[in-house]
Amino acid sequence: MRFFLSRAAAAVLTILLAITLAVVLSDAGGDPVRNLLGPQATRADVAKERATLGLNRPLSSQIVSEIGDVAQGNFGTSLQYDRSNLQLIESRLPYSAELMGAALLLAILLGVPLGVLAAVRENSWIDRVSMTGALFGQSVPLYWLGMLTVLVFAVDLRWFPAGYAGGVSHLILPAVVLATFSLGAIARLTRSSMTQVLDEPYIMAARAHGLREGRVVFRHALRTAALPVVTMIGLQAGALISGVVTIEIVFAWPGLGSLAVSAVSFRDFPLVQAIVIFGAIVFVAINFTVDVLYGLLDPRVRHSRA
Repeated sequence: MRFFLSRAAAAVLTILLAITLAVVLSDAGGDPVRNLLGPQATRADVAKERATLGLNRPLSSQIVSEIGDVAQGNFGTSLQYDRSNLQLIESRLPYSAELMGAALLLAILLGVPLGVLAAVRENSWIDRVSMTGALFGQSVPLYWLGMLTVLVFAVDLRWFPAGYAGGVSHLILPAVVLATFSLGAIARLTRSSMTQVLDEPYIMAARAHGLREGRVVFRHALRTAALPVVTMIGLQAGALISGVVTIEIVFAWPGLGSLAVSAVSFRDFPLVQAIVIFGAIVFVAINFTVDVLYGLLDPRVRHSRA
């Protein structure tokens, strides 16, 4: 319980810091009222609108007010759409969740077996090719890879649609591109962790007792090597929140990323602030869940952190 409460307290503190940072950056980004009312607006009109939006209050008061609103599920109102920011986020969230979920699932299903195979065949051509591909996935810019896949597979070969949300065929290209970085990270960490575990004495003892290699690798070695990989998967799930912005723009995917870019272009700071805070909450929730699972999987972590 002490371990759980300590991680929960850290998560709440992180969310409070994220809200504070979002409000401070929004305040430093300029005055959205002037952009909303246009250049013909008088000073009196601007002052009145700022008072209506609560932008004339001290920064500390805005931060406290924002924390209270978020605690009640109130993320403000969009200046561009004149709708609740939470309603706008909820309308776009399923598309982003679908894309990120498919990308993360693809990264896990390919990255873990690839890392295990590279570790079992250490220093072989399989190991070198696999890790070279993983390094390429972590190095290539996603926007460039996205445009290249559209050009090759959508324009030239016409195998998949070039963008927009639809059926499974529309999801394949953006999910594969978004999964590239996470796949490389998971594969490399799995390979590194498995390589260390396969040299442990208890693995040698299991082999000496005549256990089949598959059982040694997947039942004994992978179970221990999976602990840091679980943490990496959680971190990559959070990192996909930022990576999805680029992919949604390239593939015209109607998710939170494209909504955020539209809000930035319009200088709709309340909506940008709401998306940032919502993304921070999701990121913290994912890492909190992984942290607790890590403690459950490894009692040493649970007792040392408590």
